[in-house]
Amino acid sequence: MYHPSGNVARLTAGSATGLLDPGSPDRGRADTDAVLFQRCTWCGTATYHRLLCPVCQGSDLRTERSEGTGTVRHSTVVHRNTPAARNVSLIEMAEGFVIRGRVMGPPIGIHSGDRVRLSTAKDPVRGEPVFQLVDEPYRAWS
Repeated sequence: MYHPSGNVARLTAGSATGLLDPGSPDRGRADTDAVLFQRCTWCGTATYHRLLCPVCQGSDLRTERSEGTGTVRHSTVVHRNTPAARNVSLIEMAEGFVIRGRVMGPPIGIHSGDRVRLSTAKDPVRGEPVFQLVDEPYRAWS
């Protein structure tokens, strides 16, 4: 269920729109949460936080757990409503859906194409997923 304040609902039995699920030790991710997304059973399109498939408009979406790896599609530095600058990034996950989150590190050091891994699915202050860089990105300096 989407809330106008930007918060997301926890996964409940039978809900196709639950997005964040606490990890458990038996899943091997005791220290982090997991991002849940939906996949259309008709066309196979992966989507995040939707009631209908954006491709075929199907309503039969099954909830799946993301592996937590992705690539930064876009990142910007935000200076409002915070004592320090922070980044807001769009992350294209390996499963094919795009999610908004924050990448740890200096805000100006995050660039499109950087590979990231989910650190925690819910920032305690902003309530958005937090990612960390997988490896130091290779940049050609001219």
